[in-house]
Amino acid sequence: MRILMIIIYVILTVSGLILMKKGGNAGKISIGSGELGFSISLISALGFICYILSFLLFTRIIMMFENVSYISPICNGIAQGVIVIASIIFLKEQYSINTIGGALLIIAGVIIMNLKR
Repeated sequence: MRILMIIIYVILTVSGLILMKKGGNAGKISIGSGELGFSISLISALGFICYILSFLLFTRIIMMFENVSYISPICNGIAQGVIVIASIIFLKEQYSINTIGGALLIIAGVIIMNLKR
């Protein structure tokens, strides 16, 4: 169950970020005629919803594990690696040897932190 929650967290985080970027706006607030208005693209709104759900799920994951210093780097490290891959695939972002090297360093750091003593 814990692993499934982490997988769902990563999927929600990555899809939230990708959708917000694809949506192209962070929302517009307007005030006029005594009314307050807010508009956002549907894609960006879906991204915000995914990202908020990922945050709520992450707080639950933190409560499920004994050590925050153990689970937080694992979840965030996995999410960062998947974000790099997803941004290359879905957003057509350019990558370099530094991008790949940085992602590998994050993965190596998570592994090293969690080696059994």
